[in-house]
Amino acid sequence: MRHARERYTVPHEVRSTIRVAAFLPTVALAAGCLASVTDREPPSGEPTRAAWVVDHGWHTAIVVRRGDVDPAVWPEVGDVPEAALVEVAWGDRDFYMAKDPTGWLAIKAAFFTSGSVLHVVGFSESTLAGLPASAVVELRVSRGGFDAMTRFFHDEYQRSGEGRPVRLEHGLYGASWFYAARSRYHLFNTCNTWVARALQRAGLEVTPAGTLTAGSVMQQARRAVAPRVDPPSQGQRPCSPPREEARG
Repeated sequence: MRHARERYTVPHEVRSTIRVAAFLPTVALAAGCLASVTDREPPSGEPTRAAWVVDHGWHTAIVVRRGDVDPAVWPEVGDVPEAALVEVAWGDRDFYMAKDPTGWLAIKAAFFTSGSVLHVVGFSESTLAGLPASAVVELRVSRGGFDAMTRFFHDEYQRSGEGRPVRLEHGLYGASWFYAARSRYHLFNTCNTWVARALQRAGLEVTPAGTLTAGSVMQQARRAVAPRVDPPSQGQRPCSPPREEARG
């Protein structure tokens, strides 16, 4: 089992296969429309909750504080009762759970998926702090946005006949589990598309359509952190250095 500090990566040839596969739908969706964003931005002064986007090299995940989670919204978080932080990600079942993922599994995931899984990990604040700064983006969301995002996590679990989450096996590192998931993985709906959709549910200006790579998710997450610059009002010229008056 991998240690919680070890980032999950795949061989170079597999990453190359994923990049090639991801290029096709990127071209197809280049002219797509932006998905609408529900306005869940907190009013000025309202307390916010932290959510971190973590780059694992080929896929991304979302990390939240377990204490911020409303158990009525995401009750499955109780499966990691000792954790300070909880990381959640989603992907193709065979590829994500493989001990030695291959290029064939990457292609199979894109075109012939056998199902999907959630990967839920509990770990400490120090584990998150130990990750490279370039691999983590911290976001702040409102209470309503945070609950909407964690409900999105809750809704992804596949249920048994008794209505319980279908837990498959221990995860890749730390105190983690794989769970059967509901959504269908394919070329246009990758693990990174899923993370972008979760961030959009939180009210962030993120576009899931065409978001297929970890780099695309991280780019949008960093853009969501950047302060907004309001466009000039109608009739107002953009700021520019004042021209000197002609000297006579």
